[in-house]
Amino acid sequence: MHSMRRQRGLSFIGLVIVLGVGGFFAYCGMKLFPVYSEYHSVKESMDALTQEPGIANAAPKKIRDLLSRRFEISYVESVKPENITITAKSGVQLTVNYEVRRPLFYNLDFVAKFDYMVELAK
Repeated sequence: MHSMRRQRGLSFIGLVIVLGVGGFFAYCGMKLFPVYSEYHSVKESMDALTQEPGIANAAPKKIRDLLSRRFEISYVESVKPENITITAKSGVQLTVNYEVRRPLFYNLDFVAKFDYMVELAK
């Protein structure tokens, strides 16, 4: 019975540690979320481009133009024209391969690499 009185729950120092760890992960999540949200917009734009009528027979310049317009609408700023590759092997493949570097805190940065490919024609 004596040991039950001593176990009263979380101490103040324990609470500070739990809040500190939780705050750190929340801060990291707030820094990472916009990068992954932008990647989701890139994927949606590329997937929507596959539904465009006649896209399989379009010139690469037109494909790049349509994709860059979709990126502008979706506020995609990390993908540059040199990150977009269009190849015609057994069909037309559109690939976006890019890297995002953002500051995390002090002099520590995080780097995220993204690579996504869609088939425009088979």
